[in-house]
Amino acid sequence: MSTEIDQPFVVEEILTIIKEAVEISLQNSVYQHKQVPQWTQSIIDHSLKKISELNNKSYKYIGAGFHTASSCLWDSANDGSCSYRYENKSMHCITSVFGCKI
Repeated sequence: MSTEIDQPFVVEEILTIIKEAVEISLQNSVYQHKQVPQWTQSIIDHSLKKISELNNKSYKYIGAGFHTASSCLWDSANDGSCSYRYENKSMHCITSVFGCKI
């Protein structure tokens, strides 16, 4: 029997959450620079709330808005990541989640 500490990083669950967060936050929006902080915070808040509802205490999740490139050195059997790309006629949004087992 697995405990909540033994739960794996399930990419499909996280991807569903971030896709929903992005689409709810940006739904048919037209790019406006002044709205970016609000959209970013909305996506982060929604994602972290839903991820915490998974009740998986095995991972640390951090929300932040930033420009990024990533390179990872981790335990591929336990750690994981996923990204979702959203675009419309006026913007692109790439949301990434990294789960590092604690």
